[in-house]
Amino acid sequence: MQDLIVVEGGVTAARGYRAAGVSAGIKKAGRLDFAMLVSERPAVVAGVFTTNRIQGAPVKLCRERVAGGAGARAVVINSGNANACTGPEGLDNARQTARLVAGGLGCDEGQVLVCSTGTIGIPLPMDKIANGVTLVVPALKPDGGAIAAHAIMTTDTVDKQFAVEVRIDGRAVRVGGMAKGAGMIEPHMATMLAFVTTDAAVGREALQACLARAVERSFNRITVDGDQSCNDTVLLLANGAAGGATLEAGHRDWPAFVQAVETVCRELAIRVVKDGEGATKFVTVEVRGAASDGDADLAARAIARSFLVKTSWFGGDPNWGRVINAVGYSGAAVRGDVVDIAYDGLTAFQQGRPVLHARLPELEAVLRKPAFTLAVDLHLGQGAAVMYTCDCSEDYVKINSEYMT
Repeated sequence: MQDLIVVEGGVTAARGYRAAGVSAGIKKAGRLDFAMLVSERPAVVAGVFTTNRIQGAPVKLCRERVAGGAGARAVVINSGNANACTGPEGLDNARQTARLVAGGLGCDEGQVLVCSTGTIGIPLPMDKIANGVTLVVPALKPDGGAIAAHAIMTTDTVDKQFAVEVRIDGRAVRVGGMAKGAGMIEPHMATMLAFVTTDAAVGREALQACLARAVERSFNRITVDGDQSCNDTVLLLANGAAGGATLEAGHRDWPAFVQAVETVCRELAIRVVKDGEGATKFVTVEVRGAASDGDADLAARAIARSFLVKTSWFGGDPNWGRVINAVGYSGAAVRGDVVDIAYDGLTAFQQGRPVLHARLPELEAVLRKPAFTLAVDLHLGQGAAVMYTCDCSEDYVKINSEYMT
């Protein structure tokens, strides 16, 4: 497999893309709240969306347009208002937003995708949306990825950007992206928006398969609080600006391209967790030795989303009892007398018994670190799974008690 080169530029690192972010007045105090990503040529587009049965108007519109296969020229994103649970008016407003963008860019309305994030249940302020379009179109720049990444933030404290370069048929091809998310983060499409671009030419079905695989190994491997949004969206655009033949699954460099997309998605997903609302620790949960990969997944998710476990991490308490308890109710096959639990390789629970109490200071030292790995071996088979999560502090409660746009 090729070595990837990390490059600057985020979502506009790939050739043929421009982006911008502005303040449209949706949020208070003049904060950035409106972003646009544009491909200079029609791009093949793939999408993965929330599995929540309650879906925001933008998700419905994006699903329809991605499935239609017309491709994409632009993605417009507003923050501060989710345009979810807003009835038929919400879908009309999403379509009107696309029309405004199409008019500003001079492109087909059907090639404009719309995303929203923020408070649920409030009608989209279309006068401010129109203002945003007027401001953002002339601000579009090939190096505008950073400001666009800022404009899509809600309770995020930092922007999330990442990009890599890979060789395809001897040509330099780039894959870049941006994401937002800090709270309401739960696997099976975590609560966030993510936009990935590439200047490779890729067939539509192959691109969709690539994105689905990448999401399963990245955004579906994270959790902050177990709450799932109705607006989750990941879009992947491929505009072919790098030149070369169209990539398909049988191409000799297809694995390298897939690796590049997965790397970008995984890095963005990890950055979402590290910026989890009120989080002070980033934790990798590894489960191995399960009867199957499915069982390992059940156990890893139960641990990663347990608030009892997460609050013990915040308090610096290597409470293996809460971990084994989560495994026990996860639905995975388990025998308590053979389970091992370790923090950064330091065993806390072995073959169904706690280690000597004298090791407690060493375990507590591990939990004082800003990042560590919790490994659980069920000793029942070859199944394995990983999750990325964080601790839970009192700041999480404060943020979600006082959140305002």
